[in-house]
Amino acid sequence: MDWSRLISSRRLGQETPQYEVDEYRTDFQRDYDRLIFSSPFRRLQNKTQVFPLPGSIFVHNRLTHSLEVSSVGRSLGTDAARELSHRYPELRSPLRQLGIIVSAACLAHDLGNPPFGHAGERAIAGYFADGEGLKLRPLIEQELGTEAAEIYWSDLTHFDGNANAFRLLTHQYRGRRRGGYVMTYSTLASIVKYPFSSLLAGRKPKFGFFHSELDTYRAIAKSLGLLRQEDDGRYRAKYARHPLAYFVEAADDICYEIMDIEDAHKLHIITTEQTESLFLNFFSEGQREHILQAHPDVTDPNERIIYLRACVINCLEQECVQAFFAHEEEIMAGQFCGTLIGSISPERRKAFETCVKLAGEQIYRDRQVLDIELAGHHIILELLHLMTHAVLHPDTAYSQLLLRRVPQQYDVQNPLLSLRLQGVLDYISGMTDVYALDLYRKINGQSLPSV
Repeated sequence: MDWSRLISSRRLGQETPQYEVDEYRTDFQRDYDRLIFSSPFRRLQNKTQVFPLPGSIFVHNRLTHSLEVSSVGRSLGTDAARELSHRYPELRSPLRQLGIIVSAACLAHDLGNPPFGHAGERAIAGYFADGEGLKLRPLIEQELGTEAAEIYWSDLTHFDGNANAFRLLTHQYRGRRRGGYVMTYSTLASIVKYPFSSLLAGRKPKFGFFHSELDTYRAIAKSLGLLRQEDDGRYRAKYARHPLAYFVEAADDICYEIMDIEDAHKLHIITTEQTESLFLNFFSEGQREHILQAHPDVTDPNERIIYLRACVINCLEQECVQAFFAHEEEIMAGQFCGTLIGSISPERRKAFETCVKLAGEQIYRDRQVLDIELAGHHIILELLHLMTHAVLHPDTAYSQLLLRRVPQQYDVQNPLLSLRLQGVLDYISGMTDVYALDLYRKINGQSLPSV
C-alpha cells in the first residue's frame, strides 16, 4: 500500500465536488467538525461505557470515552506523521493530516454501538441466532433466496457495533443525502478495524460492514489501494486494514483499559494502593522514583491516580508508535496480524495484561456492571420482539401505534420484510440507554404521560 493513495480527501457521495470550498480548514478537519456536531455523536452521552450512567460520582460514558480516544489518536497520528515525513519527504504535506484523520476516526469508532454496549450487541445477535427472531429466517429465505439470505442472516446473528458505525456514516437513510455523512475515504477506511464481511468473521462476532454496505467499502478500498485478500465478487470479501486503523484500535485499547481502572478506583471497586501498583508497573524502578518525586505536594488520592494515569497513557502512546514502525513493512504489505498494543515492549505489555486481567476479574464482574447488562439485555429483547412483530403485522392497531413512533428516516414501511427488519435494527441500535429504557417503560405501562 502507498501513502500517496491512502491519504485521500475524496468524499463518499460527493466524488465530483459541485463547488469549491473556500476556507482554511482541511477536508479532514471538516470530517472531525461534522462528527462533533452530529446527532449520533451527541447521543453517546447517554450510552453506557462500562458502569451505569452516573449518579453522584461521574464516570465515563461513550461520549467522554470517544473524546479521550480521539485525543490519544491525534497524538499517535501526529507522532507517526513526524517520522513518516522524514522517510517520505515528498509526502510531507499530506502526511501532516494523519493526526486529524486518526482523531476523526476515533470520534466515530463507537457511533454504531447499540444501547447498553456489548450487552446490547449480544442481545440483538442472540435474538436472531437462537431467540424469537430465528422464526423469521424462513421468511427471509423465501424473500431473498437461500444464498442471499445466508449473508443477511449472518449479519444479524453477528450483529456488531463496528459494522453498524460504518453503516450509520455511509448509508442513505430516507430523506437524507447520498453518501450519509459524506466523509472522506481516508477517515471512513480508518474506522474499519475488521475489513471483512460477516461470513468471514469466524468465531469472533467482529466484522467491518454489513452486506448492504459491502459495495461502498469495496469502492473506498479500491480508490485507496487497500490490498484485497479475498473477494468472491458477491458476499465474501476481506481486505487489509488501512494502516491508520491500527492507531484507532490502539487509542481505543489504551483508553478502554486505563480509564476503566481509574473509574473503578473512583467507585471504590479497587483500592488506591491497587491502582497505584497497576500504573507504576509500567515503569522501571528509576522511572517510578522520578514520577513519584515530580509532584511531592500532590497528596490527594484521586489526583495522584490521575497523574499516574496520564503518565501511563503517554508511555503507551509512545510504545504504540514505536511498534507501528517496527512492523511498518508488514502493515503496508497487509501481512501484520497483531495489534500495536500487543506488540509493545515485553515489560509494558506484561503491565498492560495485568490491568486487563484485573479488569476481567474485578471490574467487569462487579454487580453494578452485571446489573446494567442484565437489564439492558432484557430491554433490547423486549423492544426487538415488539418491533419485529409490528413490521410483520403492520395492520393491527397496536402495530400502527408502535410504527408511528419510528422516525421516517428508518424504512420500517418498506414492502420487503428484510428492509423493514433492517429499519427496526437501525432504530433500536440508534437509541440511547435512557431512550430505550423510557420506551420500554411506556410500552409496559410503567411510565404513562400526564393527562
